[in-house]
Amino acid sequence: MAQAPRLSVPIIPQAERTPTVELLLAIIEQQHATIAALEQRVGALEAEVRRLKGLAPRPHIKPSALDNDRDDDEPPPGAGQSTRRKRAGSNKRRKRLKVHRSIIIAPQHLPAGSRLRGYQDFFVQDLLIEPLNTRYRLARYETPTGEHLVGPLPEHLNNAHFGPTLISYIVHQHHHQRVTQPLLLNQLRQWGVDISSGQLNRLLIEHNDAFHQEKDQLLLAGLASSAYVHVDDTGARHRGQNGYCTHIGNEHFAFFASTASKSRINFLELLRTPYTDYHLNDAAWHYLREHKLPRPPRERLHTGPNHFDHELAWLAHLDALNITEQRHRRIATEGALIGSLHHHALHQELVIISDDAGQFDVLRHALCWIHAERNIQSLLPLNELHVQALHSTRAALWGLYDQLKVYKLKPTAKAKDAINKRFDTLCQTKTDFQTLNQALKRLHKNKAELLLVLQQPDIPLHNNLSERDIREYVIKRKISGSTRSEDGRRARDTFASLKKTCQKLEIGFWDYLLDRLTLRNNIPPLPQLVANAASPTR
Repeated sequence: MAQAPRLSVPIIPQAERTPTVELLLAIIEQQHATIAALEQRVGALEAEVRRLKGLAPRPHIKPSALDNDRDDDEPPPGAGQSTRRKRAGSNKRRKRLKVHRSIIIAPQHLPAGSRLRGYQDFFVQDLLIEPLNTRYRLARYETPTGEHLVGPLPEHLNNAHFGPTLISYIVHQHHHQRVTQPLLLNQLRQWGVDISSGQLNRLLIEHNDAFHQEKDQLLLAGLASSAYVHVDDTGARHRGQNGYCTHIGNEHFAFFASTASKSRINFLELLRTPYTDYHLNDAAWHYLREHKLPRPPRERLHTGPNHFDHELAWLAHLDALNITEQRHRRIATEGALIGSLHHHALHQELVIISDDAGQFDVLRHALCWIHAERNIQSLLPLNELHVQALHSTRAALWGLYDQLKVYKLKPTAKAKDAINKRFDTLCQTKTDFQTLNQALKRLHKNKAELLLVLQQPDIPLHNNLSERDIREYVIKRKISGSTRSEDGRRARDTFASLKKTCQKLEIGFWDYLLDRLTLRNNIPPLPQLVANAASPTR
């Protein structure tokens, strides 16, 4: 039923409100209420009739809310937003704005006798950007003994001439927004901040010990609480020389570390962060036997101590035992690092997921299926038979991949056997494309690492997460270039790790920086949050 147009109650000045007028106004308001109730009743009866006749229900049209009185601090739905229809799921963007100030604006040329009927809110979001310089006047007193006492600065200032909000902004702009130092310096000076290029550089790279420590503990917590981690590396120049940056992480954390070279020893040293010791325990001896360290050096290692505090002590021990061959020293060092990882409560079933780079082949190793297929895809066919063989092989690989995704959701012994047989059949296929045959043989050699998911269905089938995480690092590297000091390199790695981890934990990086630099510490330590996210029942 279409609603009849409503007549608004006229505005009558108080001087003209006689008893009769007051009575008539009360009658009108009562009639309005009665009409509204009847309309609601008629609407319900119409809906019932439509239901009984099998007709479509009337469309629900929301009434206008422009005339509704609202509290001063309560924004109307969609205030300040476009009146166009929003896409599905857009309600999450409608946040309740915090009101910092309210300004009342009256209509122009208001007729005499007009009566206030409420407010129509219009929200404007803006930023206040201006310097805030504080002069701390430290009172100096001389005691009767001649000693001079001076009032202490607030602890959060850390004896710096720049406040925590400004430092947070500088770090956020450089490490999160990828603003270069020259551009950032120019911007701050235009806003009235008296700062030199040297001061800006020091704010970015110095006095970050607390952040470095939290980053190191982040990796420790991530490895101790995770069933798997993704790993990858990329180039990272330092002091004009090519180096490498290694990424370690999963859905809950990210850890970046730059080194001059990449090797299995280097990777194990990163996994061992922040510790520096070496251990010859059961895990170490198992590694030495598995990697075929000859019996004589193994027996000599058995005769000495089994714990070493740092690298110099370990290398001196190898020298003392006359273990000088590079291969033997490498295997022994890798084993002692594996022992250190297990000594420090590394997750016993931790799986390393990689793209088949040799330095990552430690512990329980799983390979990325996307990279495995990419090796097949990159082959160059020479004729139509090769093209057909390559096409059918790739189709079979993707079919096997889809079967593994189903298995992850519902693992069964029957499905496990079927996948094993299908994998063997694929890798043993003979074609006229000899290069493809060789690639399938190599694929079969990696069967245990590609099908580790059959034993541990919770691990991913690919290494895409690591590639996505490291992509941001690469973009920052292309913009800022290389680092020139050890402090600069550590700062780059630390803030890349903390920023990405905050994103994964759904913590604003700006909020995190301001929380730490003001010493509020309302945000719990990131390692604690990572451990809780990996093991929510803890």
